[in-house]
Amino acid sequence: MATIGDVAREAGVSRSTASYALSGKRRISTEVRQRVLAAAEALAYTPNAGARALATAQTKVLGLLAQFHEDEFAPAMMQYILGVTNTARDLGYDTLMVTEADGVRALRRVTDSRMVDGVVLMNIAQDDARLPILRAAPQPGALVGLPGDCSGLDVFDLDFEEAGRVMVDHLHRLGHRELILISQPEHVVERGGAYVWRLRDAALERARRLGVTLHAVYGESRQPAVGRLLNQLLDAHPEATGLLINNEAAAAALPSVTYARGLRVPEDLSVIGRYSADFAATFSLPYSHIESAPDRLGAMAVRQLVRRVESQAAREEPFVVRFISPELVSLGSTAPPLPR
Repeated sequence: MATIGDVAREAGVSRSTASYALSGKRRISTEVRQRVLAAAEALAYTPNAGARALATAQTKVLGLLAQFHEDEFAPAMMQYILGVTNTARDLGYDTLMVTEADGVRALRRVTDSRMVDGVVLMNIAQDDARLPILRAAPQPGALVGLPGDCSGLDVFDLDFEEAGRVMVDHLHRLGHRELILISQPEHVVERGGAYVWRLRDAALERARRLGVTLHAVYGESRQPAVGRLLNQLLDAHPEATGLLINNEAAAAALPSVTYARGLRVPEDLSVIGRYSADFAATFSLPYSHIESAPDRLGAMAVRQLVRRVESQAAREEPFVVRFISPELVSLGSTAPPLPR
C-alpha cells in the first residue's frame, strides 16, 4: 500500500508539501498540487484514517443515528438517510450509520470513543432521551426533526404546522367542505413523533376556522392493513370530497384502492399528500403533494454540522432552528368537487 512518502518521491516534493497539497490546509502552487495529485492517483494512494486522526484529532467521519421502526414506512426514511450520506461524501466525510434500538447507549458509545467528528440524529421524539447525551458530547450535533427542547443543538425540519394549513386552505378554496386526513400510525405519536400531531392539529384548527369538516384518523404502515383502512374511511365518509395524506404507506396504496372502487381523481376525490418528489416518482404517484424535502433537510444538517466541526468560530455561533416552508407541488389531483 502506497504511503505519503511514496507520493512525495513520485511527485519530487517533500512529505509535508505532498500532505498539504492533498489536504488543502496550506496554499500550494497549482503546478505542484497537480503533480502530487497525479502521483497519488498513479500509486492508488489512500490516506491512512488512523494516522490522520492522530495528527489532526479528526476522523473525517460523521455519525448518523437512525432507526427503522416497524410502524413507519422504510422507503421514506431512506430518503432522509441519503440526504445526509450524499452531502457528507461531497464534503469529504464518511458516514457511520448506527441503527441500534438503544439510541442512548449507541450515541454515548460513538461520542465517548471519539470515532466521529459530529453527529446527525434522526427519528426525533418530542422528549428525546438522546438529546442530553448529545448536548454534553465533545462533538457538535444536528437534528433532522423538531424536539420539544431545541436548546444547544442545530435543528432542521419541515414546517409541518404550515403544511397542514396549506393542505386545508387549498381544498377549501376549490370548494371542498368535507375532508379526510390520514396520518402516521398512532404508535408514532405515542413514542413522541411530534411531526404527526403538528400537521394534524394545525389542519384541524384551520378546518374548524373555515367551517370545513375534517375527519382525522391515524393510519397503518403496511399492506394489506393500510388498504383496508382506506376503504373503510371512504365507506364511512361518502360525502368527503378530499383526502389529505400524511402517511407514505397510505399514499403508495391509494392508486390500487381508487382503481378497485372505480373512483376518479380528481373528479370524484381530490388528493393531496405529504412526501417527496423522489418518493412520488418511485411509487408512480400522480398526486399533488407537499414536498417534504428529505434530501434538502439532510444536506442542511450536514453542512451546518461540518461548519462547526471545521471552525472553532462556527462552534461558538448561536444554535439555529430552521424550517423549510411547505411547497405544494401540483400534479393535477385536485379540482372543485362535483355536485353530489
